[in-house]
Amino acid sequence: MTAVSVITGGAGGMGRATAAVVGREHTVVLCDVRADRLAAAAAELAGLGVDATAVTCDVTDAHAVAALFDTAAALGPVASVIHTAGVSPSMGDADYVMRTNAIGTVHVNEAFYRTATDGAAIVDVASMAAHLLPQEMIPTGRFPQALSDPDAFLADMATACAMVPEDGRSGIAYALSKAFVRWYATAQAERFTGKGLRIVSVSPGSIDTEMGRLEEQAGAGALVADAAVPRWGTAEEMADLLAFCASSKAGYLTGTDILNDGGVVASIRERAARAAQS
Repeated sequence: MTAVSVITGGAGGMGRATAAVVGREHTVVLCDVRADRLAAAAAELAGLGVDATAVTCDVTDAHAVAALFDTAAALGPVASVIHTAGVSPSMGDADYVMRTNAIGTVHVNEAFYRTATDGAAIVDVASMAAHLLPQEMIPTGRFPQALSDPDAFLADMATACAMVPEDGRSGIAYALSKAFVRWYATAQAERFTGKGLRIVSVSPGSIDTEMGRLEEQAGAGALVADAAVPRWGTAEEMADLLAFCASSKAGYLTGTDILNDGGVVASIRERAARAAQS
C-alpha cells in the first residue's frame, strides 16, 4: 500500500501547496473545515496528478479528527502529517483563535500519536509571532493542561489574554496559541520518540496567502518592509520546507522549531539591542 500523508488546512495556501509536493510520492488525505474550497483544492491537485482524498474536518472536534485518521489509515500507513490548519487574529475572537490553534493541534497530534507507526513524522505550523512575544507573557507552566483539562487550559489562556485591552486579545491569543504549538513540539518529542515518531514545528513569517494578507493592515505589512528579506514569503517556499521536515531526509530532526521568517525576528532583535546600547 502507498504511504499516506495527511494535510490539515488543505484548502489554504500553504496546505494546498504542501500537498502538491508530498503528493509526488504519497497518497494525500486533504482535510479542511471549508467543504467547498476543499473540493476545489482536491480537483486542482488531481489536475497535477496528485491522488488526494478530501475529508471535511474541524480540528477542534476530537471525534472528527479521529475519523480523519481512520480514513487515512484505511488508505495505507500514515507516513506524515503536515498540520497547517489554523486561524489568524482577524478571523475570530480570542477563544476561537486559541481553541482552533492550540486545542486543534492537540487533537491532530494525539490522533497521530495513537495511530502512526515507526518512522512517521508530524510537522505543526507555528508562527514568528510566538518568537516575538516576550517570554514573561507566555504562561508555559499552564500549557500541559491542554492535554488533560482543555477547559482549564482555555480559561487560563483567557486570563492571560485579558492583560491587554479587548481589541488586542485576538492578537495575543494568536501569539500564545502559536507559542503553545512550539512548546508542544519540544515538550512531547521524547514521548513521540518512544514510539519511533518525529515531531517538529515550523514558524513562518508573513506568507503571501489569503490568511496572511488578512493581517497585512494589522502590522504584518510593516514587518515585511523591515525584514532582512524585504518581501512576503510564498506558499511554495513554505511547502518545500514543510515537506522536507516530514520526509525521511530529515530523519535526525525532531523536538525543535524552525523559524522561516525572512529574517524578521533577527532584524527586530538586533535593532532592539543596538537601541539599548545607544
